[in-house]
Amino acid sequence: MSFFEAIDPVFESYVMGNAPVKQLATGFDWVEGPVWFGDAGCLLFSDIPNNRIMRWAPGSGVSTYRTPSNYANGHTRDREGRLISCEHGARRVTRTELDGSITVIADSYQGKRLNSPNDVVVKSDGTIWFSDPHYGIMTNYEGFKSEQELPCYVYKVNPTSGSIEAVATDFACPNGLTFSPDESKLYIADTGKMFDANAERHIRVFDVGIGGVLSGGAVFHTISPGCADGFRADSDGNIWSSAADGVHCINPSGVLLGKILTPELVSNVCFGGRAKHQLFITATTSVYTVVLNREGVQHP
Repeated sequence: MSFFEAIDPVFESYVMGNAPVKQLATGFDWVEGPVWFGDAGCLLFSDIPNNRIMRWAPGSGVSTYRTPSNYANGHTRDREGRLISCEHGARRVTRTELDGSITVIADSYQGKRLNSPNDVVVKSDGTIWFSDPHYGIMTNYEGFKSEQELPCYVYKVNPTSGSIEAVATDFACPNGLTFSPDESKLYIADTGKMFDANAERHIRVFDVGIGGVLSGGAVFHTISPGCADGFRADSDGNIWSSAADGVHCINPSGVLLGKILTPELVSNVCFGGRAKHQLFITATTSVYTVVLNREGVQHP
């Protein structure tokens, strides 16, 4: 069985034929939001419909990290190593402090409740950037069906002042997001409004200016089959994105280089492991991993 499909010959140097795609755990309903904790040697990820955050570690396997999780979706770490989480159920972004207590980072904008924060990244200046589509409040599957009070925006939060700013306001439903290695560009997925079969689904790229001001916003790449639900960058600026048939590797010019093939629809990815060369993949009911000849960039 081949685990890889090279579109461009350069992709063959990114993957290793003797390093298989391995299933680490299965039996979940919809897994999302993988984040690697190198200091603890473990992966955290969300099992959204079951309202829990799971933990996987080499040698000990899977355990429950937090339940209930307020139907948490995407996660990242801040510059102090704390867990930042998007919660569908509570319609907020939170930080888990080192003592285990929970701090609310954002739950409203201009006096109205957020929709259902989805994915999140932290810039080197400490600002927290997250997408807020409506997926978690449209049904009771990944949260609580509720009235939408705000458009679907991307926000930036200053963790010191607590101020929240809408930085991208022309999306149908923003989803995954990540910075380029030098943070000069921000990639944001638009996965379209729920129940809209004709929605445009693509990744857009923005230039990040002084003070985090975004400009540009051209279409960077359109995933096929499926859509770019979640993605992360490697140290050369390639984007490793979810797709219906696996993980697609896209170079900084927006050209598809190759695919990591999986038996399930992929939701998100993150880099981790000993040298940040291990790609962790959340895909429908399972978590997979593969060792690459690439080093990932985590923000942080």
